[in-house]
Amino acid sequence: MDTIINQSLQIFNSSVLRYFLLAGIPFIIFYKFLPAKMVSRKIQQRSASKKDFLREIWHSMQSTLVFTIITCIIMFTPVRNYTQLYTNINDFPIWYLILSVALSLVIHDTYFYWMHRIMHHKTLFNLTHLVHHRSTNPSPWTSYSFHLLEAVVEGGVLLVITVVMPMHPLSVLLFTVVAFMINVYGHLGYELMPKGFRKSPLFEVLNSSVHHNLHHSKFKGNYGLYFRVWDRLMGTEHPDYVKEYDKVQARRFPETAQQLKQAA
Repeated sequence: MDTIINQSLQIFNSSVLRYFLLAGIPFIIFYKFLPAKMVSRKIQQRSASKKDFLREIWHSMQSTLVFTIITCIIMFTPVRNYTQLYTNINDFPIWYLILSVALSLVIHDTYFYWMHRIMHHKTLFNLTHLVHHRSTNPSPWTSYSFHLLEAVVEGGVLLVITVVMPMHPLSVLLFTVVAFMINVYGHLGYELMPKGFRKSPLFEVLNSSVHHNLHHSKFKGNYGLYFRVWDRLMGTEHPDYVKEYDKVQARRFPETAQQLKQAA
């Protein structure tokens, strides 16, 4: 029992550290050190307040505790017997370790899209999801800012992933790190995509920071996490997305904006 408690504390402490590093470093760079130089990348020109940031951190710590509990239930209770977790890294080829992380992101995106749409039902929204949407102008701190009940549902994806496919604890860790980094980018409040992304086939598939930021400011549409696929298939992508993306990129790359205007 003492061993489980110690391992749980280690997971929680490392998760807290990860949150403050992966959300804190971008926050310091974009919101404290270089806001003037990054102004052309800013999606919403207004700024969130210190009160918003503190609220987001408080809720994120609660969510981190919930995620830790879910992880411990999966790892250290009989629930593990229903999963496909494996500890011997040689049970599968090393390349599968990377593949399993990529597949986990695809599963998570599907899980998140439908869970997110359900959370926008009026009753559930007011009960839970409203906490996250209090951040109408999101920042990196928003990434884990959930109501406790929503955090339970959000964290439930880990059980789904470990049940449907073989996962090594290392691949689970990599999944959580990569997922959180993308989540931070989605809530960053600044657009980082390069100039060529707009004409790339990837633009038709991948989300951008503008994509999720528009969801926070408009409260409707753009329910996907990593990809545009489900939103486009289900007709839930916000109709102003491409226009808003081009508007932000036009501030960053005025010469490209002129070319797009002439082409139109």
